[in-house]
Amino acid sequence: MPSITVKNIPDHAYKILKQVAATNHRSINSEIICLIEKAMISKIFNPEHYLSIAKRTRKKTKNFLLTEDLLQKIKEQGRP
Repeated sequence: MPSITVKNIPDHAYKILKQVAATNHRSINSEIICLIEKAMISKIFNPEHYLSIAKRTRKKTKNFLLTEDLLQKIKEQGRP
């Protein structure tokens, strides 16, 4: 299995990493692996997911027309 070395970790970051690892009952190495995996998963972008959300939103709002007159009326009413 490949390995890496992390150099020049700021003291405050290392202290936090050590605390988080202890809280999660992990070694520092295991905590770093977990953080890397989470970071990689959170970056996965599925355009189909966002397109489906956009299509549903368009369907819900297709009969709503936002005009200058409507905006002015809302401004004059004020916030609830």
